[in-house]
Amino acid sequence: MSTEKLARFDSADYLTDELRIEEYLEAAMEGDDPSVIAHALGVVARARNMSQLARDTGISREGLNKALSGDGNPTLETIMKVSKALGLRMGFYPIR
Repeated sequence: MSTEKLARFDSADYLTDELRIEEYLEAAMEGDDPSVIAHALGVVARARNMSQLARDTGISREGLNKALSGDGNPTLETIMKVSKALGLRMGFYPIR
């Protein structure tokens, strides 16, 4: 019996342009779960280059990995720094 070896799926591999990143983050925001939102930002950070993001934000790579994991609890300040460094802007919209 032979076994197949499958490659690990990483959604960061598919975030190749601004539209895909926007749609990915919007989907994460729909659930209102802070851990999902932080994780999604972490995936975008990996897609864009976590090391460069660490330099741009002044936050260590390890600190970003921890904060932007599903288990992290980043401060609003961290979220805002990361968003700005990624060229993103947070917004508030009425609930429909």
